[in-house]
Amino acid sequence: MRILTIDVGGTNIKAKLEGPEERRKFPSGPDMTPDKMVEGVLEMTKDWDYDVVSIGFPGIIKRGAVITEPKNLGPGWKEFDFVKAFGKPVKIINDAAMQALGSYSGKGVLLFLGFGTGLGSAIVVDGKVLPMELAHLTYRKGTFEDYLGIRGLERLGQAKWEKHVHVVVSRFKAAFLPDDIVLGGGKSKYITQVPEGCRLGNNQLAYEGGFKLWRDKL
Repeated sequence: MRILTIDVGGTNIKAKLEGPEERRKFPSGPDMTPDKMVEGVLEMTKDWDYDVVSIGFPGIIKRGAVITEPKNLGPGWKEFDFVKAFGKPVKIINDAAMQALGSYSGKGVLLFLGFGTGLGSAIVVDGKVLPMELAHLTYRKGTFEDYLGIRGLERLGQAKWEKHVHVVVSRFKAAFLPDDIVLGGGKSKYITQVPEGCRLGNNQLAYEGGFKLWRDKL
């Protein structure tokens, strides 16, 4: 079974086949609708051969369906028929949950925080992944996403942004008592001092999570 994993982000749509090292991407943004996403992926991967599709999506997923429209993309995602659009079996999961699953070492409790356009969050317990929506809970004069997402990084600058990263990580560490904490997402590269008990993630592991959805029959 050949698996295509798609990582839907607020900045880029990225795709990778299981096996080959090559990844491909095209720009995303606030006007990105599911139709445009599918059209772009089909065009970008027209020379790739695959049987099934995994999608990491920046929003709430329940029982394999999009429940809420994403805050950093265009409209139309809720109840969109991805199986019909791709013409292949599709599994969709929250994007942070997908990278958390790919980052999991195989035991204990893992807390994943994804620093990108927004703030992704998920927990994996004994191999079972639980997506969370911590980003939009209140923090200081806004939400966690306002301070730790791309808007916070641009507004605060790297040094102040990183201070908030350390504060928030310590809060979540006390709340969830994880055995392992992974700080991933595209903006994690701006973390110069990794908080104690944490490790930096690897965006490659988001694809690994997508492959696991089919390989491990989750």
